[in-house]
Amino acid sequence: MGLFSSRLSPGQMAPLCRQLATSYNAGIPILRGLELTAQHAASRKIKGMLGRMRNAIRNGATLQEAARAESELVPDFFVEVLGAGEAGGRLDEMLRDLADYYENLHAMRRSVLVSMVYPGLQLTAAWFLGTFALGLAGRFSLSDTRNFSVGDYFTQYAAFQARSMIVFALLFAVVVALSRLGLFNHLIAPIKEYVWPIRPITRRFGLARFFRGMSLLVGAGLDMRQCIQRSAKLTMNPRMERDLMRAVPVVANGGTLVEAFSKCTTLSRIAREMIAVGEVSGDLDGSMRKVAEWHFEEARAAVRTALTVMGILVLLLVGGIIGYIVISFYSGYFNMLDTI
Repeated sequence: MGLFSSRLSPGQMAPLCRQLATSYNAGIPILRGLELTAQHAASRKIKGMLGRMRNAIRNGATLQEAARAESELVPDFFVEVLGAGEAGGRLDEMLRDLADYYENLHAMRRSVLVSMVYPGLQLTAAWFLGTFALGLAGRFSLSDTRNFSVGDYFTQYAAFQARSMIVFALLFAVVVALSRLGLFNHLIAPIKEYVWPIRPITRRFGLARFFRGMSLLVGAGLDMRQCIQRSAKLTMNPRMERDLMRAVPVVANGGTLVEAFSKCTTLSRIAREMIAVGEVSGDLDGSMRKVAEWHFEEARAAVRTALTVMGILVLLLVGGIIGYIVISFYSGYFNMLDTI
C-alpha cells in the first residue's frame, strides 16, 4: 500500500498485471489466472482481493465489474482499462500495457525520490544550521554575552529541536491520515489541472493513455464512438474527458476524426497531424500508437524538467536562508560592538 493512499502502489500493481497478462496470453482462463496470481501474491490483502474478484466473476460479473468492487484497493485507471480491454477483445494487450505502465510509473517514482534526496538534505541542513545560527545571533547582545553559557545554549537548542520534531511528526501523521481517507482529492485535482509544472505532466500522461486506448480499440474493430468514449475515460481527467467527448457527435453524424477533433483544445498539433495521416493511410491504430509513445516520452521529459526546476528552487531557498542568517548574525554582532 502507498503511504498516502490505501490503494495498491505502482510497485504492487506492476507484478500483479504482469502475472495476469502472462497467464491470459498463455491461454489460461481468467478465473484460473486470478487463482495462480493469488498464490504468488506477497500480500494477504492482494490475495483476498483476487479471491473476491474470482467469486464475483463466477457469479456472473465481468472482470471490470469485479475490479470496480475493489475500488478501495485498485486504481480507477486499472478498472477503466480492463473495461476497454473486455469491450474490444484485446484484454491480453491491455493487461500487458497495464504492466508496462505501472512498471514505468514505479521506476519514474523511484527516480523522482532519488532526485529529491540531495535537495532534501540541503533543506535539512539549512534548518538545523539555520536555527542554530539564528539562535546564536539572537544572544549577541552585551548583557547576554557576559552570562553566555555554551552548555546552556546547546541544551536549549536540543529542547527546541525535540519540540520541532514532535510537531513535524504530528503534522505528518495528520496529513497521511487525511490523505488515506481521500480528503485531499478535491485539493489535488485543481493542482493537477492548473499548477505548473504539474499540469503539463498530467495532461501528457492523459493523452498518452487516451491514444494507446484508441490504438488498441480501433485495431480491435470497435465502433469509433465507443473507442472515443472508453479511451477518454482513460485520461483520468474530467476536463480532458469532456473535451475529447465533443468528438463523439461529429463521428456519429458521419464526420472524419480530423473534423471530430478539430474543436478539441486538448489535442496537440502533432496528434492532429498523425490522426490525419492515419485516416489517409488506413493505418489509424498504428498512427495512434506512435502518438501515444510520443506523448509518453514528452511526459517523462516534463517530469525531468519539473525536477530540475524544483532543484533550482531549493537552491535559491537555501541561499536565501543562508543570506538571512549571515545578515542577522552580523547585525547582532555590530549592534553589540556599538554598545561597547
